[in-house]
Amino acid sequence: MHELWTDANVRHFLFDDRQISREEAQSFIETSAANFANYGYGIWLFFENQSDLIAGFAGLLHFSQEAPSLIFGTCPLLWGRGYAKEAARAVLCYAFDVLGLEWAIADVDEPNEASIRVLEALGMSRTRRAIVNGRPLLYYEIHTGQAHL
Repeated sequence: MHELWTDANVRHFLFDDRQISREEAQSFIETSAANFANYGYGIWLFFENQSDLIAGFAGLLHFSQEAPSLIFGTCPLLWGRGYAKEAARAVLCYAFDVLGLEWAIADVDEPNEASIRVLEALGMSRTRRAIVNGRPLLYYEIHTGQAHL
C-alpha cells in the first residue's frame, strides 16, 4: 500500500501531495483494522482482474462525524477502467445493505475531476465547497435509497 500511496499521481490528491512514511502507512492500515473491529468497516484492497496486481483501495473512514467517509484510489496504470467506481459502489452497497448505515459522506479536491465523476455517478450530492489547507475541497453525501447502485 505504501508504494501506491506514495505514487506521485495518487498522493497528489490523497495526501495533498505529501510523501507519507512507511510508518504513517502502517498506522493508517492499523487504524483501518481497528475500525473493522469496532464499526464493521475500514479500507479494502482490490486487485486487477487478470493478475495479482493491487489495483487500488476503497473503504470507509471513521472520524467524529455521524457518517463514515468514502475513500478510494486506483493504481495510475489502471485509471479509466472503472475500478474506482466498481469498488466505491461495492463499499456503499456494503454500508447500506449489510451494515444498515443511513448515509455516507466524501470529500474530494476540486481539481480531481475523475473522482468527482465517480462520486456523482454513484448518486452522491455535492453539499458544499471549502478551502482547506489552501486547497479547494468539495463535500458530498449520499443517503440510503439515493444511491445509483
